[in-house]
Amino acid sequence: MAAKQTFAPHIAESGQRAAARSDTSAGSETRDATFSIWRGAGATGKLQDYSTRVSEGMVVLDAVHQIQAEGATDLAVRWNCKAGKCGSCSAEINGMPRLMCMTRLSELDLAKPVTVEPMRAFPVVKDLVTDVSSNFRAKKRIRKFTPRPPDAPDGTWRMMQADADRVQEFRKCIECFLCQDVCHVLRDHQLHEQFIGPRLLVHAAQLEMHPLDILDRTEELKESHGIGYCNITKCCTKVCPENITITDNAIIPLKERVIDRHYDPLGKLVRLIRGKSGKREEGGGTREEGRGSGKR
Repeated sequence: MAAKQTFAPHIAESGQRAAARSDTSAGSETRDATFSIWRGAGATGKLQDYSTRVSEGMVVLDAVHQIQAEGATDLAVRWNCKAGKCGSCSAEINGMPRLMCMTRLSELDLAKPVTVEPMRAFPVVKDLVTDVSSNFRAKKRIRKFTPRPPDAPDGTWRMMQADADRVQEFRKCIECFLCQDVCHVLRDHQLHEQFIGPRLLVHAAQLEMHPLDILDRTEELKESHGIGYCNITKCCTKVCPENITITDNAIIPLKERVIDRHYDPLGKLVRLIRGKSGKREEGGGTREEGRGSGKR
């Protein structure tokens, strides 16, 4: 009970400290602005208007903190770094999935209310906080990185720099899940258990294209991971705050691998003639013939 009693004051104090830090870096000119913020728990809730003074240089998260400090002490919002690197403050601002800490008020039309809503692809916990645990459950279903045996007696590997560079783009992901939120398969159809979504297809691409990994995940991509649900609208690429080329560099190459492996009749004929199904055992995992250290 004591923990519940101190919870609201802690939220208020956190908002006040954040608002004070924002004041020290903001410009001197101020103006009134209205924010329509989603309030409610679970599936119930509504937009509630708050008016506050904003100044040059502020971002949406600054305004939310200021609204907390000025009276909405029970407003729930998830955030951490306020630098666009933790991925915690994802929300929908004027209907577009964005990071609150990276959305400057100068980019928005303050002549009308700015709507701030939780991500629609996930269940709402309270106010702007959503339950994104389905992403972590899906990630556990993807088979982990499995390297081939070391190339040298000292336990090291040899690889081409271009192959190592290819997967670095995917490692920039901050798991804000904005790409998951904008994906119509998850947002409109709620197929979280059938489709892992663009964020986790990026993770799968990071593993599949790694020059040392020896596993073939195309069967899971085709079946349990549901890559066929993606119809390449490129919405996920558009909202990515790290500018990862999700569709062209991750999803399409994975689709090509699935097609080559499971739908190419010539490939099936070659594997039938070889009598090895195009695979060989290596280091406890499986690997397609000809993939070598540079997986395409």
